[in-house]
Amino acid sequence: MPATRPLHLAAEIGGPPRYDAASHVALARLAEGGALDYVTLSDSFARPGPDALAVLARVAPATTRIGLVPTVTTTHTEPFHVSSAVATLDWVSKGRAGWLADVSTTEAEARLFGRRPAAPATALWQEAGEVADAGARLWDSWEDDAEIRDVASGRFIDRDRLHHIDFEGSTFSVRGPAIVPRPPQGRPVTVIDGTSGPSREPAARHADVVHVRATSPGQAASLRDDLRRGAAAHGRDPDSLRVLVALTVDLGDAETAPEPGLESGPQLAGRGTYFRGGPVDLAELITQWHRGGAVDGFHLTPITPERDLERIVNGTVALLQHRSLFRTFHPGGTLREHLGLSRPANRYTHARASEVTS
Repeated sequence: MPATRPLHLAAEIGGPPRYDAASHVALARLAEGGALDYVTLSDSFARPGPDALAVLARVAPATTRIGLVPTVTTTHTEPFHVSSAVATLDWVSKGRAGWLADVSTTEAEARLFGRRPAAPATALWQEAGEVADAGARLWDSWEDDAEIRDVASGRFIDRDRLHHIDFEGSTFSVRGPAIVPRPPQGRPVTVIDGTSGPSREPAARHADVVHVRATSPGQAASLRDDLRRGAAAHGRDPDSLRVLVALTVDLGDAETAPEPGLESGPQLAGRGTYFRGGPVDLAELITQWHRGGAVDGFHLTPITPERDLERIVNGTVALLQHRSLFRTFHPGGTLREHLGLSRPANRYTHARASEVTS
């Protein structure tokens, strides 16, 4: 049965470390021209190169519509600083920010900080979920009308509309409130790779978008159903969750047939499922998986960004648009609008309103 829900597409713009933002700007603009939902920029403490969040803050004023989603490692970092930085990106991009939460698992990375040894994956992902929870509360700690800016009275904020979050996690605590006013999106979009067991629970509980690695439509559908059940178990509307298959693509030889299915295709460790073929072949795969109801979309990592992203946008995406399977323009100005997600209500405003009416 054909899918009725919109197709969502995103792309990675990283690659070998670069210290000039021009290439990232060019790739983000290329993706924006194809009306992709967002671009990601991978990062970790194990690789050299500039900070992904800072790079996308530079990309923000050079773009107008594309969502900007840097990888942010929650291990060894302060949740208060993470939330402030992501909120700042949302402000400078006028509501186009997200963040891809990740963890740091190795002793070598832990030694860079020297504060604690590497922890098991289960503990790290529990902490990552707590960081996402604390971040959402910090973004809500300023109500939308907290800023008064009354020059005559000398009042900048209404202190009754600022809130201490008093969050206690397993490895940290945050009192709040935030130092950055509530972001334009209310809460920037949270993205988590939910393929692995330890990351599945925080993804179902906290993520707006989940990336999964799957080698068949059946596996993708199973992962999506599992995540939706998990979201519902946490009291969330499962229809507010977007599940995208992470796919590394090599479009270097348009005449080469893709690996049959993807079941026997080669794997790239840590980069997702690998696809090799031409832009038309990729469009066919995306169409079949999405129309079959297996996924909400795809997150594509070009193996050679400058070459393959151009072929994705001007080949694969153009064909999907020609077939009326993917939009030709961004439906709104914010990343949440691209994804069809509503702006979250502020939990503290709701609580205060409930107190008034009770």
